[in-house]
Amino acid sequence: MSVLDHKIDFAVVLSVKKANPNGDPLNGNRPRQNYDGHGEISDVAIKRKIRNRLQDMGEPIFVQSNDRRTDEFGSLRERAEGNAELQKLLKSKNVSSEAFAQIACQQWLDVRSFGQVFAFKSDKAGSGVSVGIRGPVSIHPAVSVDPIDITSTQITKSVNSESGKERGSDTMGMKHRVESGVYVFYGSINTQLAEKTGFSNEDAEKIKQALVTLFENDASSARPEGSMEVHTVYWWEHTNKMGQYSSAKVHRSLTIEPLVEEPKRFEDYKFTVQPLEGLKVETIDGR
Repeated sequence: MSVLDHKIDFAVVLSVKKANPNGDPLNGNRPRQNYDGHGEISDVAIKRKIRNRLQDMGEPIFVQSNDRRTDEFGSLRERAEGNAELQKLLKSKNVSSEAFAQIACQQWLDVRSFGQVFAFKSDKAGSGVSVGIRGPVSIHPAVSVDPIDITSTQITKSVNSESGKERGSDTMGMKHRVESGVYVFYGSINTQLAEKTGFSNEDAEKIKQALVTLFENDASSARPEGSMEVHTVYWWEHTNKMGQYSSAKVHRSLTIEPLVEEPKRFEDYKFTVQPLEGLKVETIDGR
């Protein structure tokens, strides 16, 4: 595989309908909002979904969710020690950070894409390790184009959790959702960091495919099937390592114009990419 030899920028337009795209645990799990009332999906949540899609595509992933685990390892340390070369380094008295990072990047796609901090305590057999890897793929939080409306519904539990007990009074709770909203997030792939982690042109194609299919196999009670949809992925490939334009200028070239007085749906907006000389954009419809 050839190491990525040109800078890449991208943007993703998605919609939410009667779903909680990313609950805020510090606010009763209500959908995240900024101070202006616009909805947000954290970059951490987006990377989690990308990892899940890459995992579905059969790629080796280091940071796996417990409910989607595809191996027998119950912790990150166990997964690292599952690699014979890394286990040997962890058992040694002096761990080479450079060698550790190189092996980890070769083994796991998410490590060479997003980077990773390996911080493991020492044990009797060897020394501890603290290795930080910076990945070439950076992603902004997704922000709704306009302020969102949140609906909160009270729910009850009317069954016993344990047998042999009388059913108590119904347990009250709250469920929150975004009625309808359109979100956009941006990202870039840096060639200098790609050279350090070994991120390749083929890896970039896998990231693009994951973005296009971001919400496949992602349904839950908070996000029912079909309530989250990727509409368009905009993918700019520069002709050199540094890029013809800054990422900020490329991202600004995507303009969004409302077509109705109170836009809420994807069809209520007009998305236009302003041309930048010498830089082509690939427009991919979501699936």
